[in-house]
Amino acid sequence: MINGRYTNANAEANLNRNPIIIGSLITEDGECTTDFHTRLNSGQTIGASLQKIWKSHSILISTKIQLMKVLVWPVATCVCESWTLRKNEETRLNAFEMKGLRKILRVLWTAKKTNEWVLNKAGVKRELIDTVKTRKLAYCGHAMRKQGSCLEKEIMQGTMPGARRRGRPCVA
Repeated sequence: MINGRYTNANAEANLNRNPIIIGSLITEDGECTTDFHTRLNSGQTIGASLQKIWKSHSILISTKIQLMKVLVWPVATCVCESWTLRKNEETRLNAFEMKGLRKILRVLWTAKKTNEWVLNKAGVKRELIDTVKTRKLAYCGHAMRKQGSCLEKEIMQGTMPGARRRGRPCVA
């Protein structure tokens, strides 16, 4: 404790090493998996706090699904435009969506019901991964339409400001 304030050198070093950019956490090597896992965990927490609603018999299943899309999904997909979606992340997003539907329908994982059965019972299709991809594409289009020189646009296009020297590049 220094001057009445608690300090943690490791926490400060990690904060400086992994700065939060526009609300998302991207590490030095360009990975966003920690942010992805954090967002999904916070979505699970919000879903768990709505247990009374999920267990209520007086609320229609369609209303519960709409509540999940409005209350849980935005927390889980906040700043999803910066995510790099690989197969593992897509699988986790699908599992997150199915876990929410199973909670709403009160289907235990030990019940041995397939995901297709759960989707048919709920009367919905998988939408979460498509929503994330749509938001990523919308953000990309937004960044590409910016006028003038913009760092985001240059990074997405893979261009560098300035010109290359004339002639054949030297190989050292």
